[in-house]
Amino acid sequence: MKSHAKAVVIGGGVVGCSVLYHLTKFGWTDVVLLERSQLTSGSTWHAAGGMHTINGDPNVAKLQQYTIRLYKEIEELSGQDIGLHMTGGIMLAATNERFDWLKGILAKGRYLGLEAELVTPSEAAALMPLIDPSQFVGGLYDPVEGHLDPSGTTHAYAKAARRNGAEIHIETRVEDLVQKPDGTWRVITDKGEIVAEHVVNAGGLWAREVGRMVGLELPLLAMEHMYLLTDDMPEVAAHNAATGREMLHAVDFDGELYLRQERKGMLMGTYEKACVPWSEIDTPWDFGHELLAPDLDRIAPSLEVGFRHFPAFQNAGIKQIINGPFTFAPDGNPLVGPVAGLPGYWCACAVMAGFSQGGGVGLALANWMIEGDPGFDVFAMDVARYGNWATLAYTNARVRENYSRRFSIRYPNEELPAARPLKTTPIYDLMVAKGAQMGASWGLEQPLWFAPEGVTDSFSWRRSTDFEHVGAEARAVRDSAGMMEISGFAKYTVEGFGARDWLDKMLAGRIPAEGRMALAPMLKEDGKLIGDFTLANLGAERYFLAGSGIAEEYHMRWFEAHLPDDGSVTVVPHGVGITGLAVAGPKSREVLQGLTRTDLSPSAFKFMDIAEAEIGMAPVILGRISYTGDLGYEIWCAPEYLRYLFQTILEAGEPHGLKLFGLRALNALRLEKGYGSWARDYRPVYGPLEAGLERFVALKKEADFIGKEAATREKESGETLRLRTFIVEANDADVIGDEPIWFQGEVKGWVTSGGFAHASGVSVAMGYVPKEIADEDAGWEIELLGERLTARLQPRPLFDPDGERMRG
Repeated sequence: MKSHAKAVVIGGGVVGCSVLYHLTKFGWTDVVLLERSQLTSGSTWHAAGGMHTINGDPNVAKLQQYTIRLYKEIEELSGQDIGLHMTGGIMLAATNERFDWLKGILAKGRYLGLEAELVTPSEAAALMPLIDPSQFVGGLYDPVEGHLDPSGTTHAYAKAARRNGAEIHIETRVEDLVQKPDGTWRVITDKGEIVAEHVVNAGGLWAREVGRMVGLELPLLAMEHMYLLTDDMPEVAAHNAATGREMLHAVDFDGELYLRQERKGMLMGTYEKACVPWSEIDTPWDFGHELLAPDLDRIAPSLEVGFRHFPAFQNAGIKQIINGPFTFAPDGNPLVGPVAGLPGYWCACAVMAGFSQGGGVGLALANWMIEGDPGFDVFAMDVARYGNWATLAYTNARVRENYSRRFSIRYPNEELPAARPLKTTPIYDLMVAKGAQMGASWGLEQPLWFAPEGVTDSFSWRRSTDFEHVGAEARAVRDSAGMMEISGFAKYTVEGFGARDWLDKMLAGRIPAEGRMALAPMLKEDGKLIGDFTLANLGAERYFLAGSGIAEEYHMRWFEAHLPDDGSVTVVPHGVGITGLAVAGPKSREVLQGLTRTDLSPSAFKFMDIAEAEIGMAPVILGRISYTGDLGYEIWCAPEYLRYLFQTILEAGEPHGLKLFGLRALNALRLEKGYGSWARDYRPVYGPLEAGLERFVALKKEADFIGKEAATREKESGETLRLRTFIVEANDADVIGDEPIWFQGEVKGWVTSGGFAHASGVSVAMGYVPKEIADEDAGWEIELLGERLTARLQPRPLFDPDGERMRG
């Protein structure tokens, strides 16, 4: 075993071997993989080996497409048979609600190039004759689906990596990781020590233990997962003989089942409601190629449905029940990427769908390590989507919920209850008493809308019980005044004698004068967006940044990676250490002026001004800005003042018609202004010109900010896409994102966000289309729940297009 390496990958499952292979494919040959037992030990060896391209997140689906296309490459390069069976597959819906969901999946697939198609129950039964068509309302057929040999595939990655120069050491357990003063890592094993620039935690079932070696508690948990293998079935043999093909894969969401052919019988797996975690605190190091005791009673309810939906199973004998552990993150997506504060430490964990996603994870992580960027939009997989609030107990509760609901419908307006409430602010109980219907974002409870007594959310793909009441909230803001909590925003203080110069380099916009704010995009080296903030200059080398709450850890990782070594700049993330309220609407000035000695007149406190002030008795930072696009103010304070401020402003606003509003009304209001949102309309694959933020990028400023050269090239070339707003002739449902945009009969773009703009009375969609057609007035349609709805370009904001009220 060598003493030094560029990178060490810990874990010899399919994900670790994929990472190793991709590192060598892109030129890093001085790399080593360490496996405590044998390759495939842990979860890989007993996996069912299924793979598919379809995923609810199109960005994850792209990586799954890549994974499946990769298999022929590694098979040829390694000379290792991977047992590839491309059978095709069918997803089945037993209810109309599920069929609506499948229609949405099909629509997302249109702009990804997926070849799927909707089928009737009888067409589904013709494709997969084990189906009882009377049990279903329809299905979605996907020809790019199948299964493979888990062990053969893992060894193919490993052999291909070896041919490219990698070393692999089995029976070599990593016992500790220690970072040296120069930033390199001592990888201490039971066979010796390697010093490496980079360490990849692909530990699978032991990823928590590898995380704990560096003081990291990763949010993942192993769950017991069962599938059964039947004896030979005559129905299978008859289908094989008649068609010359294997049985299709099938997913029966309502039965919580997945099926595929295994030899001359069938494999049936379940995601049962009565799920059981495995090794909740620690994973035993001596666990390897063992299985867990099967528990047929636990999966019996799912099997009963399966026997009804697939009657041939009633006469099939059960040959074997496989029960093995698989790791899951709280939302079911992988944990991938670098970790803030641990330079050179990388995660590739919780990839429960390893044979659908393992290749894409390896590609993204190798790109990230070598080029400094994953090359894809991988936010849904990024380890930074969780903070230290994702404790062991939180993870346990959320993983159980996610596992038990893996095949359940998640409606766009549905908020799941596990591990909640966790983080709350001092006005949580006051808002709940006012009817607040809460959602959790980055662990924090935030009001979505306010329901009258006796009204609750009714989950649906279509407009629901909240529609009327969200509309009332939005109209109150436009007609008089509204107040909402904004504590969920991410807040940072940047201080030090080097703060101004550092911000000038980090952010693409101009640094505002003291007492002023500015909108500030942040770019990567390739000129794509990595963040958008409001930057405030508070004076005395002190700056205040506000941005998306879900991206706090994501952005802190970026900030810390670019901090100077001389201590001239400090960046402090405040979380809920700073809380806030927003007051907006034409009467918002009147509401607040009665509570403060600060002159709020238009000439004294202009749009984008910010100052330290007092509201009632409470010291605050008061800024004149609003994401509603209306006249409005943001009020930031220490949490101990929030309760007082909430009650004081609510009382003062009563004569002015002030109404509480939540995030759903805010979404409706920002759509009227064409304001984008982070992680939907603004993502790290779009440039500022494409996203409509070019006016905030100061190409002429002296500072050589990150991405300046690339942003200049984008301006010169025009790039390829444009973010546009459309009015949709919707019926009883509105877009939520990822729907295809049609132009003159062809899919040309995709929706990034949308909803109903209540104050304007229209349905709105925002999305990206090619620049060549971006200003065409007619010919647009947007596909929603299986219908192509007429849409028209909305070139100017619906509300206050010239900003007169916002600036007045």
